[in-house]
Amino acid sequence: MITKYKIGLAVVLCAYMLPFLSGCSSSILSTPKGVVMAMFGAMQKDDKATLAHLLDLPILMKNINEDYALQSDSPRVFTSPQQILEDLTDGGLTKTRWFSYQRVINKTEVSGETAIVEVTFVDKQNSKGYRTNFGLHKVNGKWKIYSFKSL
Repeated sequence: MITKYKIGLAVVLCAYMLPFLSGCSSSILSTPKGVVMAMFGAMQKDDKATLAHLLDLPILMKNINEDYALQSDSPRVFTSPQQILEDLTDGGLTKTRWFSYQRVINKTEVSGETAIVEVTFVDKQNSKGYRTNFGLHKVNGKWKIYSFKSL
């Protein structure tokens, strides 16, 4: 009897807390900086589904002039959204390089439906920093990352 009571109480508490938790995550995603933070969190968890919602994959696929993995000699060309998601998760080159550095999310500039979030990747071993601007724009009212431009 006590077990049924505890299970029932847990279900009620979860149902009560769900709106607060979902409101919390949606408020984080309502800012460009929050989307960038959520992207790094999804990368850490190898969560391709969340990354697919945070990234404008068709626009990222069009980037053929610059490789965002840092320290690459020539740009890699991605022929499918899946390739980008694999690069940002598991043992992907970009994830491996980005996560070998300390990541510092700096200032955000918003101009209407577009935004830039400055991110610095700090190589403590070599006392070097790589500054990038993550480009975001609104797609159907939600911020999505469409560019990882190295400076």
